[in-house]
Amino acid sequence: MLKKCAICGKGELPGKTVTRKGQYKKKGGTGSKIARWSMRRFLPNLQKMRLVIKGHTKKVFVCTKCIKKGVISRAA
Repeated sequence: MLKKCAICGKGELPGKTVTRKGQYKKKGGTGSKIARWSMRRFLPNLQKMRLVIKGHTKKVFVCTKCIKKGVISRAA
């Protein structure tokens, strides 16, 4: 089972964590500089649910946005 939304296909997105050095100009410094960065991933808010898909009950991951929209049809 993939970590993607079964309805809209929303998955993880790449991003960065940035480490800054130096004193801010507001505090009397010369400004902050980016010292280093490393890659990270932003994960969507997925919930495991039982849904009716093509007449069969399946356990799939669904994002909370799709749940709020009411796009899904839950299994009994």
